[in-house]
Amino acid sequence: MDAAQLKQLVAQAALAHVPAGAILGVGTGSTVDCFIDALAESGIALAGTVSSSERSTARLRARGYAVLEASAVERLPLYIDGADEIDYDGYMIKGGGAALTREKIVADLAERFVCIADESKLVDVLGAYPLPVEVIPMAAAQVARCFARAYGGRAAVRAGVVTDNGNLILDVEGLRIGDPLGMETEVNQWPGVVTVGIFARHRARVCLLGTAQGVRTMRFD
Repeated sequence: MDAAQLKQLVAQAALAHVPAGAILGVGTGSTVDCFIDALAESGIALAGTVSSSERSTARLRARGYAVLEASAVERLPLYIDGADEIDYDGYMIKGGGAALTREKIVADLAERFVCIADESKLVDVLGAYPLPVEVIPMAAAQVARCFARAYGGRAAVRAGVVTDNGNLILDVEGLRIGDPLGMETEVNQWPGVVTVGIFARHRARVCLLGTAQGVRTMRFD
């Protein structure tokens, strides 16, 4: 199967996890686009959705779903999103679509995070994929220097990208993230960092992994 077929496969598999009549948290990215389309075709009724990006909001509304503000919701039963990398503990790197801050906000509302991804995203150690970090523009150079000093990472501003929050994305290469929770906690304290794209505190509880043999379900509870 090619990458597009694997995305369709996990999008369909995710439908079994969606509680009918609930308010659903929905992430961002090409795999999530497939999920939104599959959700609409399934006929599963929802009370509403909470979206992590303008991109997903537009797609959900085009499919007839109400999109609620995160501030209007106290709790979500489920958040479904993809990942740029995921390890065998459910820790992830996210932010390839520049929506990491809003993704983390919606994930924080959810009781359970279900990650949908293809098998190329599964890694032993996070860091081969450049780590996205949302920063306010004033702090970009300073945060880049911090990564060089603290972790030997090479950070560069993602060209031509402004987040839905009006900020910049730094992509950090040359990392080997052996302690995802520790790095997430530290980097989030640096002045000017909005959030780092390590999802450790908000790790996946289930990963639906698309493989040539079908969908592999990984649980991290």
